[in-house]
Amino acid sequence: MVPMLATISRRSLLTGTAALLGSTALWGRAHAAGGGRLIVAADSEPRQLNPAIVASNGVFFITSKVIEPLAEASYAPGGLRPLLATGWEGSEDGHSVTFTLREGVLWHDGTPFSSADVAFSAMEVWKPLQNIGRALFANLEAVETPDPLTAVFRFSQPMPLQLIANALPVVSSVLPKHLYAGTDIATNPANAAPIGTGPFRWGKHRPGEYYLLSRNDSYWGEGLPLLDDIVFRVLPDRAAAASSLEAGEVHLAAFSAVPLSDLDRIGRVPGLEVVTKGYEALTYQLTVEINHRTEALSKLKVRQAIAHAIDRDFVLKTIFLGYAEAATGPVPANDPTFYTPDVATYPFDIETAKALLDEAGYPEGPDGTRFGLRLLPAPYFSETRQFGDYLRQALAAIGIDARIVPHDAAGHIRAVYTDHAFDLAIAPTVFRADPAISTTILLRSGMPPGVPFSNQGGYADPELDAVIDEALVTLDPAARVALYKKLQRMVAADLPIINVADWSFTSVVSDKVTGVATNPRWVVSNWADTGLSQ
Repeated sequence: MVPMLATISRRSLLTGTAALLGSTALWGRAHAAGGGRLIVAADSEPRQLNPAIVASNGVFFITSKVIEPLAEASYAPGGLRPLLATGWEGSEDGHSVTFTLREGVLWHDGTPFSSADVAFSAMEVWKPLQNIGRALFANLEAVETPDPLTAVFRFSQPMPLQLIANALPVVSSVLPKHLYAGTDIATNPANAAPIGTGPFRWGKHRPGEYYLLSRNDSYWGEGLPLLDDIVFRVLPDRAAAASSLEAGEVHLAAFSAVPLSDLDRIGRVPGLEVVTKGYEALTYQLTVEINHRTEALSKLKVRQAIAHAIDRDFVLKTIFLGYAEAATGPVPANDPTFYTPDVATYPFDIETAKALLDEAGYPEGPDGTRFGLRLLPAPYFSETRQFGDYLRQALAAIGIDARIVPHDAAGHIRAVYTDHAFDLAIAPTVFRADPAISTTILLRSGMPPGVPFSNQGGYADPELDAVIDEALVTLDPAARVALYKKLQRMVAADLPIINVADWSFTSVVSDKVTGVATNPRWVVSNWADTGLSQ
């Protein structure tokens, strides 16, 4: 009897909500036969929605349903599922990769997709503008288009095919050349109302309320998509996301949108499931970004003191409730290929931290304070905000007065990655199967201002740059692995950033949702095969 009562209660709430919202209601729309409206909780609200420029999960979460990459991650052997590209082949010398493109694909405005779109995206967007593509495609000289379904990438230096393949889901979102060519790409209106080839068309964004995507009836995938619409309902309060799930007003809350402390309880609610699968290619890393332009932080002893002031066990138990592992460097321990534990470590030790600050020339003042800092926690996750509060207290214990400067998502990106108006920032960086994809960009010098999720702290080490550059053109897999293990040792020794914890996410999903966690990047993939049971 209890499950039946719970079902009736959720239906009653859903009916009442729809009645209150009237004919324009989004949350309670009835499912069309074979379709339906999937309602998803979104705890942040990116305004830059172009994944070809900003390759981040906050952008992918929404826009990957509209704009597609050449290939997506897969659980199948080989690890990739073809999307806009149906095949790829590298030359023996590593200087070229040839992509065969899918036939019969249309942009949402009806224009045929072709190799010209891929060449334009690679040369005009991924290489010069994209936060990850800038480094990955640094040696891309040209993209030849011998016919509309073939694109040949020419590199000035050898490019490992495995690296290109690993990177395709992240860096290869293709834009329509006919809408972007000859415009200021960074400010093109299509960045806020994207046009792609994906299973869903852009609908609208009502700030503070929702994003709406609608079915693309001309999608190339036969019988897809399964859904009529997807609504991303803006719910920055995670408690609200949990209550909306229980009320039946939301079908899905991803990226641990439900507080970890509520998972055990909500996992017992009839009709809801806690899912951990679908994040295998999205290992998040809790990272302290450092502005090396700040005099105190330019000193290694100060950075070492900060590392010693962090009690990682406390962080894992109190912030992540055990859903994380302590980090030793920029490659997480769950990576089977590149990780090495053979690095310098910084055990929690307040007295050692204080001694290092004394040696660095920062004695305690009369009030116990040595100096002050601006601390900017990224607002995307409750874990980054909670860790910001913790770090402020941890630094106070060694005499550093850290003042938290809060921002919304757009303000945080501007402050840290364009204006450099920070001393320490808390970032949820992502490891994506290969250090060259999204890790070395956090370390290499020379990043121009405005590139999100990159080294904007002004750190520069020519020896580290040389290791990064050499690994980028090394074809031998064993040699590449050795270079990245050397990189981990160098980073742990000099601390351009401080890696604190590696964590994965959970989803809470209604049992009406089908096609969940079908690939290792499911939450940021296109959801063409996701549906709703009647």
